[in-house]
Amino acid sequence: MSKVWLVTGSKSGLGRSIAEAVLASGNRLVATARTSLTGKIIRSLPRTKLVTGKERFLTFIASAAFAAMFSAPLMHTFAADTPLLVPHNLIVDRSLPKQQADAQILAARRYDTFWNIGDEALARAALAPNFVDNTLPSGRPQGIAGPLAASKLTRLAIPDIGCEIEQMIVAGDRVVAHLRFRGHFTGRFGQIQGQGQTINFVATDIYRIADGRVAENWHIEDNLTLQQQLGIIPQ
Repeated sequence: MSKVWLVTGSKSGLGRSIAEAVLASGNRLVATARTSLTGKIIRSLPRTKLVTGKERFLTFIASAAFAAMFSAPLMHTFAADTPLLVPHNLIVDRSLPKQQADAQILAARRYDTFWNIGDEALARAALAPNFVDNTLPSGRPQGIAGPLAASKLTRLAIPDIGCEIEQMIVAGDRVVAHLRFRGHFTGRFGQIQGQGQTINFVATDIYRIADGRVAENWHIEDNLTLQQQLGIIPQ
């Protein structure tokens, strides 16, 4: 059974990319935009009517209700206008075509923003369907399911965790992202209840980008510092 996606901000940028990916995968789409939808999206949808003004709101509500009642659960809803993280320091190989470099930077920023705010739709948009984690931690599922599970587990312990991109380096088909994570241990990690300890650690990822998506990842985190801050091991 196909899924129904509700995507806002679908005129351009991340919203348009996700809308087109949804259609290409054979799923159904309910999309909104501040201006008219692109012709490509309209032509891709059978029996589609472009509406404006007052009709737009009513059509949006009716489409979402119909999808939920008679088709499939309405899933993967998010605001495509969500601001993406901006690297503090960006270094790009000047021999790369600008279009390729921009696409690789965008994929990396989407994925890094997922780690910042936990929005699973950003991870699904950033990662290739056959995504491979080449440094897979023990117990974590391979593929897209891995980062989604890791993010949920982390946020159970550190609900306010977020990150910044301190450095990003783009060369060939690779993007290196050096991230700094911050938050407070107010949740629970295993048998340990947090007491509000400050969390501050770094991680470095190497992404291989293909067709505008992260196809492979090699990553390393400062787990010693993190475990000390969580109280798992003594400092």
